Amino acid sequence: MKLRCYVVIELKRGKFQPEFAGKLNFYLSVVDDQLRTLHDQPSIGLLICQDKNKVVAEYALKDVNKPIGISEYQLTENIPNDLKGTLPTIEDLERELGASTRK
Repeated sequence: MKLRCYVVIELKRGKFQPEFAGKLNFYLSVVDDQLRTLHDQPSIGLLICQDKNKVVAEYALKDVNKPIGISEYQLTENIPNDLKGTLPTIEDLERELGASTRK
């Protein structure tokens, strides 16, 4: 069985703040109301922050009735050797984004 749903991902800089969960919940409501069809499952939210306090995150999500996950990320200066050459460069991304805005 395939999980057919929209996934809303929000990337935040800095520490997790409880209000981030409310904002993501709002986005999920909009996506479910405007885009979701009868064939789709409820949308899933993923909030990615540089840092999170597990207790604060649990309380922020305690009474939210939509599926939301919170995770952390770390910035790194260097691309791991096994990924070099497989990811687009910044220049590639800028060129692609520039081309899509001109269409």
